[in-house]
Amino acid sequence: MNRLDQTETLRLDCPWHMKKISAFKVLDNYRVWLRFDDGAEGEADLSELVGKGVFAAWRDYEFFRQAYVADYGSLTWPGEMDLCPDALWLQVTGKQPEDLFPNLKALAGHA
Repeated sequence: MNRLDQTETLRLDCPWHMKKISAFKVLDNYRVWLRFDDGAEGEADLSELVGKGVFAAWRDYEFFRQAYVADYGSLTWPGEMDLCPDALWLQVTGKQPEDLFPNLKALAGHA
């Protein structure tokens, strides 16, 4: 089986889908409360990103407060700046990537 076929097989066998944010609220100190399509909810602290790279715009807290949920379920800001909902789900739930991506350990063995 070539690498492309292997990738297709992993995609078809994957029991997860990308998490989607269904509700959110901007809190104080660069924190956000999030609810996901699977019912998980909680707070994410984004303060460590402020001022770094594309997140320099967040130095203006009013800009940070302009967050919205895009059609594809990610937390987004003007200018198409967004955060991966899967990464936020991991932060909110305290789970590990292997919990979200069960095939991750199997892939590591093939690297």
